[in-house]
Amino acid sequence: MRATIQAMGSARKPVIVRKFSREWYAGYAGAAFGQDSPALEVLDLSGKVLTVGWDAVKWVCYVRDFSSSSDMANPERLLQKKFTVRPRAAGLWLRMTLTDGDELEGIASNDRSLVTGAGLLVTPPDTRSNTQRIYIPRQAIQTLEVVSLIGASGRKRRLEADQSELFPSAPDSE
Repeated sequence: MRATIQAMGSARKPVIVRKFSREWYAGYAGAAFGQDSPALEVLDLSGKVLTVGWDAVKWVCYVRDFSSSSDMANPERLLQKKFTVRPRAAGLWLRMTLTDGDELEGIASNDRSLVTGAGLLVTPPDTRSNTQRIYIPRQAIQTLEVVSLIGASGRKRRLEADQSELFPSAPDSE
């Protein structure tokens, strides 16, 4: 029975759900909540299952802990919404304007989920804050701009031409 409880605990992640009405919920969401479900189900901290329609959800923040949930104005502790310098993480640097006019930047993986998924999963600018990742449903995004493609730092550039041809040797002087 103990193994079942541990498996169930790891299947749900701590999240803070922000609605467009500025209302928010803290709780635990399942791992694959955004795929085909018509609504988001969150197990709140008191043990109730809350169902929120995706049209009301602004974002779902995966958080480290709920200690900041006493801060009623900003429980996500999402203070920095834009990058101040070029990010170092590999992926697509995205700039989004949400339907309420709020702007947000983040790093998304460069894969098919950008065009086929029910929403976008991005890494916020300040990874040291309480929010580790943000899931934004598609209907919450008004505009989406790809600012830059940031490559993996482990890759080495391949030289296209032999550099010895760039500086031909000087002819022998007699």
